[in-house]
Amino acid sequence: MSRFRPCIDLHDGRVKQIVGGSLKDDGSTPATNFVSDHPAEFYAELYRNDHLTGGHVIMLGKGNETPARAALAAWPGGLQLGGGINAENAHAWLAAGASHVIVTSWLFDANGSFLPERLATLSRITGADSLVIDLSCRREPDGGWRVFMNRWQTPTSLAVTHESLSRLAPFCAEFLIHAADVEGKCAGMDEELLAFLGTWHGRPITYAGGARSMDDLQRAHDLSHGRIDVTIGSALDIFGGSGVRYADCLAWNRQHP
Repeated sequence: MSRFRPCIDLHDGRVKQIVGGSLKDDGSTPATNFVSDHPAEFYAELYRNDHLTGGHVIMLGKGNETPARAALAAWPGGLQLGGGINAENAHAWLAAGASHVIVTSWLFDANGSFLPERLATLSRITGADSLVIDLSCRREPDGGWRVFMNRWQTPTSLAVTHESLSRLAPFCAEFLIHAADVEGKCAGMDEELLAFLGTWHGRPITYAGGARSMDDLQRAHDLSHGRIDVTIGSALDIFGGSGVRYADCLAWNRQHP
């Protein structure tokens, strides 16, 4: 059954909801839907009190390590951690309380070529059961989806296909897939991507991007045959949104254990 999974996105040390495609390396200010007055640990404690597992903390750029550690300390073993993960720091983040570490960009060279030896190395360090591979992607002009790295700015050599998922699956516990074209826009999910992911029978997958109502959560469940979990960010009332109530997401999870 598809479940709601919570998130904490960190940018410049604060909890924010950002339009994913607006993140750049040129110093420009990204399009921001919400900036919280609460620290990261406030949300981690909320999720812990409500027994929400499988959520993630994402560090969007530098300056987020301290709030990320505070969130992990508030919900030890209850949150995954991503953003700048590599072979040198993965073990330290697990020791800091992350249930899993999430990796994307480090699996590719500067030109976006996939480096399978890096994945094998990282999986040995963390153990496959503590590693999540983020295959955040954009649509290809001629159909399908391609993985993008560096905060969804740089295309890679890796396409999201059943073959690539099966190739990577032995090295990880789960996949996280942001639909970068719709991330943060509250304008609807990539339903074709959800349906496609639901036809692959392998590791658990969490989808993020565009969910704007409880109807979307039901739609994701139907499209994926209950195989894909969903993260809701900008539409959620605890992040300033008006489309989805956090209380309704909790009720959904209780009804779909």
